[in-house]
Amino acid sequence: MDEVPLPQPLIMVSSGFLPAATLVESLIHTSNEITKTEKASFVQIKNISKMTRRIRLLSSLFEEIQETDTPLPSSSVLCLTELASVLQRSKILMESCREGSLLWNLMQTEYIANQFYAAAKEMARALDILPLSLLNLTADTREQIELLHRQAKSVQLFIDQMEIQRRDEIVQLMAVTVNNERNRKNKGSVDFRRIRDMLSSTGLRSPMEFEEEISKLWGEAEKQAGTGGLIVVSNINNLISFVSLSKTAIFSEDENSKTHEDLKKRKLPTNTIHDHSFSHIPDDFRCPISLDLMNDPVIVASGHTYDRNSIAQWINTGHHTCPKSGQRLIHMALIPNYALRSVIQQWGQENNVPIVESTSSNLEKTNTSKKRYVDHISATKAVADAVKLTAEFLVGKLATGSPDIQRQAAYELRLLAKTGMDNRRIIAEVGAIPFLLTLLGSHDSRIQENAVTALLNLSIYENNKILIMAAGALDNVVDVLLSGLTMEAKENAAAAIFSLSLIDDHKIIIGAHPRAITALVGLLGEGTRAGKRDAATALFNLAVFNVNRGKVITAGAIPLLIGLLTDDKAGITDDALAMLALLLGCSQGLEEIRKSRVLVSLLIDLLRFGSSKGKENSITLLLGLCKDGGEEVARKLLMNPRSIPSLQSLVTDGSLKARRKADALLRILNRCCS
Repeated sequence: MDEVPLPQPLIMVSSGFLPAATLVESLIHTSNEITKTEKASFVQIKNISKMTRRIRLLSSLFEEIQETDTPLPSSSVLCLTELASVLQRSKILMESCREGSLLWNLMQTEYIANQFYAAAKEMARALDILPLSLLNLTADTREQIELLHRQAKSVQLFIDQMEIQRRDEIVQLMAVTVNNERNRKNKGSVDFRRIRDMLSSTGLRSPMEFEEEISKLWGEAEKQAGTGGLIVVSNINNLISFVSLSKTAIFSEDENSKTHEDLKKRKLPTNTIHDHSFSHIPDDFRCPISLDLMNDPVIVASGHTYDRNSIAQWINTGHHTCPKSGQRLIHMALIPNYALRSVIQQWGQENNVPIVESTSSNLEKTNTSKKRYVDHISATKAVADAVKLTAEFLVGKLATGSPDIQRQAAYELRLLAKTGMDNRRIIAEVGAIPFLLTLLGSHDSRIQENAVTALLNLSIYENNKILIMAAGALDNVVDVLLSGLTMEAKENAAAAIFSLSLIDDHKIIIGAHPRAITALVGLLGEGTRAGKRDAATALFNLAVFNVNRGKVITAGAIPLLIGLLTDDKAGITDDALAMLALLLGCSQGLEEIRKSRVLVSLLIDLLRFGSSKGKENSITLLLGLCKDGGEEVARKLLMNPRSIPSLQSLVTDGSLKARRKADALLRILNRCCS
């Protein structure tokens, strides 16, 4: 069916814009949709109210323009086009506040407030180009639009502190829930009545509203997963668990309260409810293997949940498949299901069903029993709990995700491990290291790069160095150093070796590896500026042990180091000098360094123009080369007209160490002359 053509507009328009009549009609329709919406929002109430009032004032402008037959100036059409964009964005923003997830909107309070602020500023910029004097408007409308323009230009960002307080309290309640699960004898148990009151203030009051909120959170998680924000998805999943747990606890509590009241009215013993509940354990709380109540539920690679003792016994007897699905388990990690464990614990408390502590839980409590607990959860603890939940989520994605998911999860772990020793400790504790090591062999360059960088960041934490080496990481890291898919991966592999070698025992292990030192020397010659610096630093640290110096020299490091003294692009002259001075300390190094025909003249120049540290290492090298049969080097120094003045200047103005060595070298040269 052919569309009925729109009538020709009475108002003239410039090309490139909607016909003015259509544009104005669209503006009136959109403004009416916004101002006549009756559904209230539980978030951004003041921002929505202010924006609605602004749009209501604009609607009178649009209606008067529609009624006029006079042509509009082109600047008016441009202004109206900009306002159409602002109104559409504002409509979507308000609908998101009214129809979207209540809790997720609350978590994003500052971000959404900034969106309203930006919309108001865009409205002001659009009104800047509205030629009111050229429009046929009533005095009242003109005055209203002028007032609106002034207000929009001076608008300030408004963030509702009550929403911030409400959000922070919900975040704290989530943290308390996790803390209560991990420290069951802590007196600060979860107060679900407080949670009920808090969630009620956000609009969650009935089981149906809880279900709708969970559904909206799932939809938000799917949307965020499409953009690659795995940490955001993890936070949304935590909210889903929190709401689900709260729904189960709050409404089962209400049902139990009603049942207790009925029993009291009938003068029956109230403990009969507990026997009744115990005989009807919810199916979701039973282990699929033992069919008993799960005391310590854990998630396996297939995504199914079992009681820890039952699934551990299954795996230990040689099974490598999921008992429920028959799917082969690609890893044997058992990830705690904290959300379900909390629900089971709460159910047990309400129904007087004892929850037996698992071995792992008892061990954890024994290790922490000496700590002094407080009734409130500090911000640091809350953050640590959030990091642990996030890290567990990301490790699960490393283990079971597609290459795209693994790439993003490795990247998120890389960022998470970049700051904070606690983050690095927690990430290692949840089992990230073995999975990251596996990804070092990936054929996807970004996965490999993210994995090796994450390991580098984790290795900054002292105990993680031991864990990484114990996991057999050295072979994998050296493979990346030798044949990594990107130069950044190779550079970070070299940096990881340096970090791991900070433990003395590791210097020996790394030095004994048949390819480690050779690979570092290769990067020293072929790497970028950053790569050469990383390689030089790692080699220096390994060469601190005498046993490794010969291997560094045999691998061909000395000619490369001498070449780097004149490589301005590399910019690692001081590192190369320090390395040469260290290698000079063994006979093999001294012999190799003396073979260079250009080194002496380079060192003389560096005595004049080098850095303070560079001058110290230059004089160290010259002094070492002149000792013990270094007459030829001494003659070269005497023949160079710049050497004696440079040494005398160093004796006068150099550092204490440089002055002492320069003076010793001058005495050697004097003896050669006499």
